Amino acid sequence: MNNLDIWIEALQRHWFRFSECLAISAEQKDNLFQILLKAYSEPQRFYHTAQHIVECLDLYLQIQYLLKEPHLVELAIWFHDVIYDPKSNQNEQNSADLMQDLCHTFLDKFALKKVYLWILATKEHVASLDHDLNYLIDIDLAILGADASRFLQYEQQIQQEYSWVSAEIYKVKRAEVLQNFLNQPSIYITLTFQQSLEQQAKLNLEKLLA
Repeated sequence: MNNLDIWIEALQRHWFRFSECLAISAEQKDNLFQILLKAYSEPQRFYHTAQHIVECLDLYLQIQYLLKEPHLVELAIWFHDVIYDPKSNQNEQNSADLMQDLCHTFLDKFALKKVYLWILATKEHVASLDHDLNYLIDIDLAILGADASRFLQYEQQIQQEYSWVSAEIYKVKRAEVLQNFLNQPSIYITLTFQQSLEQQAKLNLEKLLA
């Protein structure tokens, strides 16, 4: 079994667990999963793949007891990158729109609006007054605090997604993005992630930028 198969198998296990809490038919569950699987298997993706979603879900399971509405946070994780075109600046908007189209039959309007806004918020990664959103943002950025080898792999994956940009421009723009994270008083919003990943994230960023 290759790495891609491993991540897809893990994604399917997570979906089986999560979809049990959704008030929809078995056919709807399967249809939703096929849409998600197809999206996260698209050829233009190298980082925003099943691997990223599985890593986010693995982290989510570790901290779900800290959340007020954990199932909504998980739904946001599943859909936050469902649309991804590296040449577009509308990915979060398009992902939120698709989530709304696919989930309006089983989510009430308040829950739907909340998840919709959360997905939009993953574009800027700004601290919020919304407790659960802050955890969602930190989960999405947890890769910055991964061990050194996974962080390097992540950087290579991002570079592959932007292979259409000249190497010189990419290097400058990517350094600006990473330096912006490093310039923040804290990369992570929640105390949980500050304590567990902040130090490693800063080490990763400083080493790469150096």
